[in-house]
Amino acid sequence: MTRRKWVSILMVCLLCMTAANCVDGQDRGDRNAETRRPVDYRSRNFLVHTDLAKDDADALLQKMETMLKIISRYWGAPNRKTIECYVVDNLDYWPAGSLSPNVRNTVRQGGITIAQGARRGNQLNVNAVVYSSNSFGTPQHEAVHAYCYQTFGVTGPTWYAEGMAELGNYWIEDDTTVTAPDYVIQYLKKSPRKSIKEITDNRQRTGDGWQNYTWRWALCHFLVNNSNYYDRFRPMGIGFLTGRPSTFDRSFASKMEELEFEFQFFVDHLQRGFDVGRCVWNWKAKYRVQKGTRPVVSRIRADKGWQPSGLKVVAGQEYQFSATGTWRTSEDSAEVSADGGPDDTGKLVGILFMDYQLGRSFDLGIDGTFTAMNDGLLLLRCGDDWNQLGNNKGTISVELMSSEKS
Repeated sequence: MTRRKWVSILMVCLLCMTAANCVDGQDRGDRNAETRRPVDYRSRNFLVHTDLAKDDADALLQKMETMLKIISRYWGAPNRKTIECYVVDNLDYWPAGSLSPNVRNTVRQGGITIAQGARRGNQLNVNAVVYSSNSFGTPQHEAVHAYCYQTFGVTGPTWYAEGMAELGNYWIEDDTTVTAPDYVIQYLKKSPRKSIKEITDNRQRTGDGWQNYTWRWALCHFLVNNSNYYDRFRPMGIGFLTGRPSTFDRSFASKMEELEFEFQFFVDHLQRGFDVGRCVWNWKAKYRVQKGTRPVVSRIRADKGWQPSGLKVVAGQEYQFSATGTWRTSEDSAEVSADGGPDDTGKLVGILFMDYQLGRSFDLGIDGTFTAMNDGLLLLRCGDDWNQLGNNKGTISVELMSSEKS
């Protein structure tokens, strides 16, 4: 007989406590509301005990079902067991003894997932229960942890577990753009910058503040949606969950300089609607110093970020450019040339890249000249807001020549 091995798992996910997410009755303005008690609501994959009104509970179940569909498809493992959740909107509606003192304190700040179960050989039987406030998407976040525990028995290292849980919180079906709330985006853009090494430090522990959770989300969102790194990130994450663990450094050892550059570029331009997939860096592009009468020719799409021109410039040298074709910067806008519209939206712009550093962008247009401020690789794009590229259409052909006589 196989010896039965009991496993007991505890996952604590604490979020920042603010007036907005406090669920203690003393911090709410509905003290005169008719007292209600928690009610059970069910969907295909969830059993939710909550004091939310029925319409709100139904909406929450729909969000969690959508989230579960996306994450189970990503990890390639369907949910096979009901996920039980206690979702608290107002603690005054919960009778004494219905929640332990520790749980009551936790849901005032965020949430906790408690998982216990048994493993017999390769057979896993774990039950995970979510206790959560109804603020900031905490039920969805904690439900990701519960799914991982019941499906895999683990959630992975802290940075991965919390980053992917936040990703599950923000994920919208068929939308790969940034959908995080404004306070998350503003914090990331204004706070001291973190390197990937700092974000993936395995000495971190869960419950260390929403600020750290935002960095983990940003890295996971970037890696899930960037085709340069997706094929390494997904197997690494599945390895964390299935007992074939690797390390971040080992998985990305040959890509770290490129990865760090692209991730920091993502944070620099972070905003709602930013599409990582449209701004993937083409590291395999070929560039050459233009000589003779054969121009360097490239085709630049309106719906992408910086794209290789194929030209390697020399500091102090003047270059001629000529662009043909039209593109548009929204579904209903008129087609424009490389000169763009009246507000310069749609104008052809360039930038120089060298040694993982970008210079300042500069306007080009249909034709003219520019002088290279330093050696570098010339990249081009259609001038438009970074979160508006998805509705752009069209391609422009660009020819580049050195003004110097061969």
